[in-house]
Amino acid sequence: MAWPELSAERDGGTIATLHMASQMVGKAAAALLPWRNHGWHLTLHLHPRGLRTEPLYGAGAPFELGLDLMEGAVVLTEPAGERRVQLRAASVADLWRELLDMLGASGRTVALHPLPNELDPAVPFAEDREARACEPDSARRLLGALLEADRVFRLFRSSFLGKVSPVHFFWGSFDLAVTRFSGRRAPRHPGGIPNLPDAVTREAYSHEVSSAGFWPGGAGATGGPFFYSYAYPVPEGFAAAQVAPAEARFDAELGEFVLDYEAVRAAADPNAALLGFLRSTYAAAAELGGWNRGDLECAAGRPRVPRAV
Repeated sequence: MAWPELSAERDGGTIATLHMASQMVGKAAAALLPWRNHGWHLTLHLHPRGLRTEPLYGAGAPFELGLDLMEGAVVLTEPAGERRVQLRAASVADLWRELLDMLGASGRTVALHPLPNELDPAVPFAEDREARACEPDSARRLLGALLEADRVFRLFRSSFLGKVSPVHFFWGSFDLAVTRFSGRRAPRHPGGIPNLPDAVTREAYSHEVSSAGFWPGGAGATGGPFFYSYAYPVPEGFAAAQVAPAEARFDAELGEFVLDYEAVRAAADPNAALLGFLRSTYAAAAELGGWNRGDLECAAGRPRVPRAV
């Protein structure tokens, strides 16, 4: 379903459960992969059925962990095939135990960090026995929204020559994101994100960025879904910048521009509405931050057409 309806009221409980499941999956990448700049090795990557890690090495034969959002499962993919833990209305502790059992049954010992990140309080997975919602329809709606956002984000990404991240999914905050870099170092980040080491945050923000993403909701939070855009460091005048579309606004508490998902979904041209938001908020960050835009930008990419040099 193109740009599916997604609401905090109907889908929020399932999204919160999937957030916790994604944290468990992502911690395998944290345990096994060598550190890459800005923590990019930790992220999950979207595919037509859900989210997955990169290939994981160091615990027997290469494998991946992921979330199948079409059928509601945590999936371990290895050369011999697949193993699955079904997602259902159960507790985080149940899911944690079953994931560890699945890893053990595959012959792998992986030291997964037992607490969630970027949540306060951070209840250990094994002690979180609260009953959780997990509706298949909500999971599929989430996947549809992520795939639509991913498609537009990739088009936006194609118009930047400078350093730019992949379009990837951060399981700590539970958001799909793409980040552009000016090429200059940034001031030392103050840190302070709940249950995330300051060293991780400071390495992530070691250089100036304009970052945009899609947050569908998550555990320990209210509101959403919405698109966002922020800059670090924040240039003077950023909050007052004129951005598109008209429904976009600056959220002083979050320190970023936000655009409700529903405003995009309901727009006459959702693609144009989201691209307008991405382009205008980036332009505000780049102009006010004094980025060398002429050397960093190019026309949006087109299939089979090499960029003119």
